Amino acid sequence: MSQLTPLSGYPWLLRNKEFSFIIIASLLAILYWSFIASDRYISEAHVLIQSTDSSSSSSPDIASMMKSGSGASPDQMLLRDYLLSTDMLKLLDVKLKLREHYTDHRRDPLSRMWYRSDTFEGFHDYYLKHVSIEFDTYAGVLVIRAQGFDPNTAQAITRELVSAGEAFMNGLARDLAHEQVGFLETDIKRIGKDAQIARQAMIEFQNAHSLVSPESTTENVNTIINRLESQLTDLQTTRAGMLGYLMPDSANIRELDLQIVATEKQIAREKTKLTSPSSKALNRTVEEYQRLVMLADFSQEIYKAAMTSLEQGRYQAARTLKKMAVLQTPTLPEYPIEPRRVYNISVFILTILLVAGILHLVAAIIRDHKD
Repeated sequence: MSQLTPLSGYPWLLRNKEFSFIIIASLLAILYWSFIASDRYISEAHVLIQSTDSSSSSSPDIASMMKSGSGASPDQMLLRDYLLSTDMLKLLDVKLKLREHYTDHRRDPLSRMWYRSDTFEGFHDYYLKHVSIEFDTYAGVLVIRAQGFDPNTAQAITRELVSAGEAFMNGLARDLAHEQVGFLETDIKRIGKDAQIARQAMIEFQNAHSLVSPESTTENVNTIINRLESQLTDLQTTRAGMLGYLMPDSANIRELDLQIVATEKQIAREKTKLTSPSSKALNRTVEEYQRLVMLADFSQEIYKAAMTSLEQGRYQAARTLKKMAVLQTPTLPEYPIEPRRVYNISVFILTILLVAGILHLVAAIIRDHKD
């Protein structure tokens, strides 16, 4: 008669330590996920970043379609980064007492944040696990999801994320537009002041030389010189003709000689006005005046171009403003989606079976080598 071992009366599964561990762990998992794990509600919202740029409404080309299909736009990634930032978490904590909600002792220890006085870095890590911002490449929208231990808190978190994100994007666009226009306006003031200084210098030059237009004065002097030279030619022609029948010392010839000398002196004086070593010569005056006029005209053209750029900048800034459109308002969940109890139990049992099987196989290999 064979001798019975102490475990001979127990089932085979209980005599096997690996499978005993599997059964106990599975029962604990079923107990936790079925009765202990706290319900977590998820509120969801869909948002879209829109631009007032009219060019965006035109038919897209292949490059833009490939770019849009390859991932989110920089504006959407910027919004996502802000909503997941520590600044956003601080804002949520101030408005919604988020730390108190996530550390509520009435929730199970594995679901809640353990310590209310935990570090802010740990709080932020917990926040990132319960708030997700995903980009839907097919619809082209950002999907905002937030988890809470009750429906109202989940909806409040999502609503605050949408509100803060909209304020952030609109404020960022307005600040950028104001900065661009402000820079142009500041530049306009500087250019306008330079143009005014250039015009004032031209007026002071006119007053200093008692000339409204040195060019006109020069033209008048040239006209006088041409007329005097014409008169001189007529006098010389007349004198040459009279010498044919009069003596050189006759009264008429002497009178013509006096007129010719006076005309020549007048021509010399008029020419001296135009060109002379002194700084009062009209050619120098005209050159300085033309330089001032050119500088004033150039400053005026720059001012006109700057005014045009300012108007274009204002139009461009208004055209490229970004606005966050809410396609789906934050939902009020009616059923706790998390935790997925059946799924978690199934995954846990399959995982523990796989681990136990591997350990059993390793133990069998070791025993075979020992034998």
